[in-house]
Amino acid sequence: MSSHIVWHDSSVTKQARQEHKAHRSPVLWLTGLSGSGKSTISDALEKMLHAEGIHTYRLDGDNVRHGLNKGLGFSPEDRQENIRRISEVAALMHDAGVLTITAFISPYREDRQMARQIIGEEAFVEVFVDSSLEICEARDPKGLYAKARAGEIQGFTGIDDPYEAPESPEITINSGTGTPEEAAAALRTYLEQRGDLFKGGKP
Repeated sequence: MSSHIVWHDSSVTKQARQEHKAHRSPVLWLTGLSGSGKSTISDALEKMLHAEGIHTYRLDGDNVRHGLNKGLGFSPEDRQENIRRISEVAALMHDAGVLTITAFISPYREDRQMARQIIGEEAFVEVFVDSSLEICEARDPKGLYAKARAGEIQGFTGIDDPYEAPESPEITINSGTGTPEEAAAALRTYLEQRGDLFKGGKP
């Protein structure tokens, strides 16, 4: 980084933005196998929170590869850069006072730890969307497991590339049982218990 680059603080603080919105701005980091339900659950949660007047934004793994990360592949190095860029965006969202929900396979523990460090320990909420490989492969909503089994996709998580499950996530959602709406409700309850959702519009 150039020595001529200087950080400029804003007169409006993160705390002031959060108070203005009447909620804190955690980053919920949904991680799990392809087909585990991350995107569906994150969408249901955002819809629920938005209906309550909570300022949210959802960052989805496929969506960011259409723009911000469209030049990245799926090698370990590109996966790491993908997570780094998203983490930086999520950190900005956190500072802006926006409750952010991400949905990324993010298969490596080291990369998720990097995300935690970039975003900040107090804001980062690791959500393990736990579903067995058998269930995810049976769902196969994008047909990716079938292609991986046929050798058409190399380095596919869960087939010929590992998924390193979280060892101590803040919360685990078993997506093999229940509906996405029930999973979203469980996450909303968790946020309320954490104190992220202010009552009466005050922290």
